Amino acid sequence: MKCPHCGSDDSRVVDSRDTTDGVRRRRECINCQSRFTTYERLQSVALYVAKKDGRHEEFNKEKLLAGIRKACEKRPLAEGVVEEVANSIEGELLQTGRSEIPSSVIGDLVMMRLRKLDYIAYIRFASVYRDFADITDLKQEVDTLLSHISPPDGQLTLPIKT
Repeated sequence: MKCPHCGSDDSRVVDSRDTTDGVRRRRECINCQSRFTTYERLQSVALYVAKKDGRHEEFNKEKLLAGIRKACEKRPLAEGVVEEVANSIEGELLQTGRSEIPSSVIGDLVMMRLRKLDYIAYIRFASVYRDFADITDLKQEVDTLLSHISPPDGQLTLPIKT
């Protein structure tokens, strides 16, 4: 590992810790005594997404994160929860051992987690993912949500008109 300060190839590991997706190592350069951090993670086999239109593209965690972040924008969620959701979905996809996953499976996993996390984020994501044609489709999804689940901890209940 090259020192980012002096470029020397000689360093030693001072501390090593497991992280959710690999190992974090604190290193010290033997030459200049500077300390720096490196992250190591297993390089997995490429995972491809089979799109609805027949295209195939490599799985992009940043794209997944962007979609979840957009749905959760301005919601009162704990810091890091969006990253946790994306990490758990990526982990679940990798655990399948398959090299290709239909985009619908990924969408369903996001929907399942957002439904447990935040109603508004769930509806936002559903409106794009399910491509609601009109307000009637949206109302039907909200009605289904109201009739089948109780609010997660800390979530406000949705008002029901009678």
